[in-house]
Amino acid sequence: MDAELKARSLSRLPKRKIDSGIVFIQSTYNNTKVTLTDNSGGVLVWASSGMMGFKGTKKGTPFAASKVAELVIEKGKNIGLKEINVQIKGVGAGRESALRALSSSGVEINSIKDTTPVPHNGPKPPKSRRV
Repeated sequence: MDAELKARSLSRLPKRKIDSGIVFIQSTYNNTKVTLTDNSGGVLVWASSGMMGFKGTKKGTPFAASKVAELVIEKGKNIGLKEINVQIKGVGAGRESALRALSSSGVEINSIKDTTPVPHNGPKPPKSRRV
């Protein structure tokens, strides 16, 4: 992780002050994105593991996800964040570690919701193979 990238992202903060918000964690196999919004859904702060300087397969690791979550919470604390609701989407490796980083940050977590889409039937399976 590059310290210059972290410093640059911390320098750009919104002017608004909020005390509660929603944190969206989108964790895929290849990347992890964490977004902080106000309670009506307007994006205030976001970060991804690619933005933090991780490249290739390292973007999908739990370590990268925890660093991304730490950065977003650090930015949130700078604009006055005290309590959050968390929504997690996706099946990647960074789900749990991003949530652990949020819980150990000192910000109060009110609720945790899993919004991963689940297919009820899915696409039609392929025909059986004729040999």
